[in-house]
Amino acid sequence: MVEFKAVISEKEKSYARTIADAQVSALLGRRIGETVGGDALGLPGYTLKITGGTDKSGFPLRPDLPGARQMRVLVGDGLGFHAPRRGMRKRRTFRGNTISEDTVQVNLAVEAKGSKPLAELLTAA
Repeated sequence: MVEFKAVISEKEKSYARTIADAQVSALLGRRIGETVGGDALGLPGYTLKITGGTDKSGFPLRPDLPGARQMRVLVGDGLGFHAPRRGMRKRRTFRGNTISEDTVQVNLAVEAKGSKPLAELLTAA
């Protein structure tokens, strides 16, 4: 049984929701940057964009790494590492941009709103 924690964010507020079995299949195999219909997640009329996530070990998903495997990447200042000195680089572990069964948290941003407010749909569910 695969289970994700979805963090759905609007401009002013974010909502956390646990997604299980049937709804998970709508996200498995998707990549960062793709859009998902809100109907599959119980949010009729909404369109959501995948913006990131975290795997079971706490490593972030990185949009420029293909696949769903973990990789050690030499990075400068940016996603996953903020250099204390100019020009400093460090090797950090990241997971690829594809959502898999090892993913624990998925970050989603609202692209198109539905007829009902998001707060009403997520607090009732």
